[in-house]
Amino acid sequence: MFTGIVEELGSLDSVERVGDSARLRIRGPLVTSDAGHGDSIAVNGVCLTVTSYVPGESFDVDVMAESLDRTALGALAPGDPVNLERAMRADARFGGHIVQGHVDGTGVMISRVEHDQWHVVRISLPGDLARYVVEKGSVTVSGTSLTVSAVSGPDEAEPWFEVSLIPTTLSDTILGGLTPGGRVNLEVDILAKYVERLLDGRGGRSG
Repeated sequence: MFTGIVEELGSLDSVERVGDSARLRIRGPLVTSDAGHGDSIAVNGVCLTVTSYVPGESFDVDVMAESLDRTALGALAPGDPVNLERAMRADARFGGHIVQGHVDGTGVMISRVEHDQWHVVRISLPGDLARYVVEKGSVTVSGTSLTVSAVSGPDEAEPWFEVSLIPTTLSDTILGGLTPGGRVNLEVDILAKYVERLLDGRGGRSG
């Protein structure tokens, strides 16, 4: 499990295609400082398993076809920056919100409005995810835990949400360099999905 607090802005060193999957080598001195074989590291919000590593330098991960198809990882090229976060320790502070690293879908940046101390970013999202994204709620954008500042109305053809990016987020995550048209990984709040499931089950009971 993760919290969506990006620890390090790493970079993609290389991509090796293996059939319909890929092997990525990612540079991340901080996240590899205490890495071990089989550890989980979130790469742009996707939970991946470390298959090999060089402490303090880089690590390798295998990405299956489904992950390449359902996330924005397949569009990465060597040199691209990536958000990195190690799995949460049980004795650590819970800085963001519950993030599984299981991407629900992808969105596209629609617009970016720059203010003196923050940027307001509008991102599209698949229609089947819109009901899980609420104003003042949490959403994970490419591994970054963010608070939703606005959502689209029910009559709008394409669902969207807005988030405000503070200077730290702009400088320490890939979102600082994202431009309109850029694709991002989205993970909605798992608590919303659990509540929906429980309510669906209760609706089917008698009495």
